Amino acid sequence: MGRESGQTCPYSKACGGCSYQNVSYEEQLSKKQAWVEKLLKGYGKVEPIVGMAYPYHYRNKVHAVFGQKKGGEIICGTYEAGSHRVVDIPECLIEDKISTAIIRDIKDLMRSFKIKPYNEDTGYGLLRHVLVRRGFATGEVIVVLVLGDPILPSKNNFVKALTKLHPEITTIILNVNDKSTSMVLGEQEKVLYGKGFIVDELLGCRFRISAKSFYQVNPLQTKHLYRKAISLAGLTGKERVLDAYCGTGTIGLIAAADAKEVIGVELNRDAVRDAITNAKQNGITKEQFICADATEYMIEAAGRGEHFDVVFMDPPRAGSTKEFVNGVKQLAPERVVYISCNPETLARDLKWFAPTYRVEEIQPFDMFPFTEHCETCCSLVPTESG
Repeated sequence: MGRESGQTCPYSKACGGCSYQNVSYEEQLSKKQAWVEKLLKGYGKVEPIVGMAYPYHYRNKVHAVFGQKKGGEIICGTYEAGSHRVVDIPECLIEDKISTAIIRDIKDLMRSFKIKPYNEDTGYGLLRHVLVRRGFATGEVIVVLVLGDPILPSKNNFVKALTKLHPEITTIILNVNDKSTSMVLGEQEKVLYGKGFIVDELLGCRFRISAKSFYQVNPLQTKHLYRKAISLAGLTGKERVLDAYCGTGTIGLIAAADAKEVIGVELNRDAVRDAITNAKQNGITKEQFICADATEYMIEAAGRGEHFDVVFMDPPRAGSTKEFVNGVKQLAPERVVYISCNPETLARDLKWFAPTYRVEEIQPFDMFPFTEHCETCCSLVPTESG
């Protein structure tokens, strides 16, 4: 497969976000396949990686940082690799085109509204970041303006001008980050336009996405990943399912249609609140959410004699913990479905599951074309049943 319009990205060297930018897509898939096989072949056969038919503009979440050249020209894009120097990136081959166009027009509006970009060194200026997310299924768009100060001059006129240029925008949030931090979003936020959130659809369920919600950035591949994960769970409508690290409830809510009961466990209170809202708006009554540490919950549930047939786990890049894996072993489900965004930590965690559980199937997915990242979904069953 060739590069879009035969072009390479002129910003890749300074940006550093796409380590495989100058590698053909077939070769990218081959490299990722070899990487996963090297790490996981000792646990079982690694199925061929599921790639994308069109591996461009797949990111539904676009983040831009703003800066200013010495002559006063406003620039926006990303930080240069390993620094806080802003690289001006007018367009990106992996980011959603509509979101990129919105950010470009915000940069132009800054001039007419005399809005200065925030300078990290001096603390002078106003606009720090812009975050845009688009629901690929619904077309709804959320724009988050991250300011160093809670007051946006002429905010009503700014909102009118931006929504006139982009009527597809359904909500605009003003987020205040006045701290010297590498975090993009601050705690304080105010809705300037719309409902303060957007909704997207995934595998028959609708999900509410607010400024701070976690939502997979490649919804096209997420469909394939989640379908596979639910298939590996082997649900028949009789199973009691635990969705550990459940976040805003995406996979558990989708799986609920094929299960008897789903319990979602998540430590982040905001995520649990979103998950409960998502369940209500989808009319799902077979799942309940618990704000707790998943490891502690499993150990306590096992102590009470509770039984779960299936455990879904989708930990962060750092992987799981030995304590969590021991918690799963105490719970003793008939099946574990592990979704991993880091094959290296997955390999380590599978070692912890042995010899109590064996790997049944390993399926890699290319969720992030042109980067070195790879997602893997695998199923584990107790060795006694093997």
